[in-house]
Amino acid sequence: MTLNSKEAEKAAADFHKAFYDLRSEISKVVVGQTHIVDNLLISLFSRGHCVLIGVPGLAKTLLIRTLAETLNLTFSRIQFTPDLMPGDITGTEIIEEDRTTGEKKFRFFKGPVFANIVLADEINRTPPKTQAALLEAMQEYRVTASGTTYDLEQPFFVLATQNPIEQEGTYPLPEAQLDRFMFNLWLDYPGFQDEMEIVSRTTKPSDVKLKSILTAEEIIKFQKLTREVPVPDSVLEHAVKIVNMTRPANELAPDFVKQYMTWGAGPRASQYLILGGKTRALSQGRFNVTEEDVNAIAIPVLRHRIVNNYAAEAEGIKPQDLITRILEHV
Repeated sequence: MTLNSKEAEKAAADFHKAFYDLRSEISKVVVGQTHIVDNLLISLFSRGHCVLIGVPGLAKTLLIRTLAETLNLTFSRIQFTPDLMPGDITGTEIIEEDRTTGEKKFRFFKGPVFANIVLADEINRTPPKTQAALLEAMQEYRVTASGTTYDLEQPFFVLATQNPIEQEGTYPLPEAQLDRFMFNLWLDYPGFQDEMEIVSRTTKPSDVKLKSILTAEEIIKFQKLTREVPVPDSVLEHAVKIVNMTRPANELAPDFVKQYMTWGAGPRASQYLILGGKTRALSQGRFNVTEEDVNAIAIPVLRHRIVNNYAAEAEGIKPQDLITRILEHV
């Protein structure tokens, strides 16, 4: 479906209003973290998934719970632990006996993954075998058990929290699973004034009531609208060029990439740069994508898709440092 100029203008305005209504509602509970909230919403409307990384106590879980409350969607929380099994996520089959016939048969009981918003809390606390139980759901929006496929209700959005892997008792996420996440978001400590506000709010009685802003049907409508936004060839080329420059063996890769990187991002990164750029443009009331939209989301899209080598680690160079240099170079 192609929108004319007036329809496109109205659609972008409606999206802009819904986006900032959601942000405003979330801010009633979550202090600061505006950039993180914006990226969460961009991921949601792009049909992506997010992993939030930060030390304990930075309100990662609170942020996701608050987002779920502002959306009229089903929500489930999975606490990942070392003894969690794949069936605890996707569901399991149990033998049931028919009381009238006495016949016994297997019945599939759906797991917590069957919800619109799934919070995978501390996802790196469980071994890779169990982490991988989310792979099919995140990519194919379905679950297969004993040869039977069960579709997941749309919209489907996985939000994972993760403590830094340097802490004890954690397992690094497999690269295949990391690539399923559109954004890798790092939460930092709040500023002094924000922390003052956090302490003030949380140490006195609170009666904050959140209202639901969007329904599942409205979210799906906005997700479809995102794909309607046109992208100029120059912006498409810009996004693909950025991703190609992360690959050390690519002819476009600058010398510092060849010096400090072992592995670059795949085509999924290019797709997410464009999808995220479209959604960011709509969030600002525009029905056109610019290179600035792509650059604004490049770090969270690429950070978990590139691998630094030992030389970079020895010199304290982080993935986001290299991404910033690539954006300057391109």
